[in-house]
Amino acid sequence: MDYTITYYSEAVQNDILDLPDTLAARYIVLTRRMIVLGPNLGAPHTKPFGHGLFELRLKGAEGIARVFFCALVGQRIVMLHSFVKKSEKTPRRECELAEARMKEVKRADT
Repeated sequence: MDYTITYYSEAVQNDILDLPDTLAARYIVLTRRMIVLGPNLGAPHTKPFGHGLFELRLKGAEGIARVFFCALVGQRIVMLHSFVKKSEKTPRRECELAEARMKEVKRADT
C-alpha cells in the first residue's frame, strides 16, 4: 500500500511548489519515491532530526533547499516546512518551527 503525502497548510504546499525549478523538480522526484518506498529514503535524500522529525534534502542548479516532514500512523507523510539553505548549518529557528508544527499535527492525530 502506498503512502500519502499531505501538507501542514496550503501556504506550506505553495512555498514548496514555488521553489526554484530544479529544486521543485527534485522535490517531485523524491516525493514520488517516498509514496512508494516510505518516508526514509536514506542518505543523501533524507535525514532524521530526532523525535520523528525528518528533512528531505533537495539540491539543484539554483542551490539547496530543505523540507521538514514527519510520518504518521497509517502510512501518512506530512510536509511541515520548507526553506532555501543559505548557510552550511540548518538554522535553529527553521528546526524549531518544524518541531512545533510536528507536535501540533501529532496532537491532532491522536
